[in-house]
Amino acid sequence: MAGKNRDRFSTATRLKLLGEQTAARVYRSQNRRQARRSRLTGRAALLVLVLCSLIVALAYPMRQYVSQRGEITQEQQRMREAGGRVEELRDEKARLQDDAYVERLAREHLHLVKPGETGYTVFDPDARDKRRTDDGAADRPWYENFWDGVDEADRPDQQP
Repeated sequence: MAGKNRDRFSTATRLKLLGEQTAARVYRSQNRRQARRSRLTGRAALLVLVLCSLIVALAYPMRQYVSQRGEITQEQQRMREAGGRVEELRDEKARLQDDAYVERLAREHLHLVKPGETGYTVFDPDARDKRRTDDGAADRPWYENFWDGVDEADRPDQQP
């Protein structure tokens, strides 16, 4: 019987040992998986941290770049407009070099006439109603209104 107990004991011992070995393998396998997972998670966290750092580091320069591109576009538009205005002024300068054009402007705006000519000024009665009239100022020549304004400016304060 001692041999049978020994066999049983030895089989039971073997089974127990086999179970412990299997459990140890399973436990080691799980630890390895968890270790791999934790390493991957650490790597992923580091990668995310690096990417976030890059995004934060590049955000301000990118914003500056975009805003400067907008400013450049606006300045180019202003430059084109200024170039057009320069062309208009060159054309006006060229026209002012012509004596006939200057004479026409003087006749239209200053009501100048040549010696021997008679000048006439025609007022539109409908236009008179539309103009602002202050004490008949619209009916007088502009220079009289100008001198009246200078005289009023020299007077001490008056109540209206």
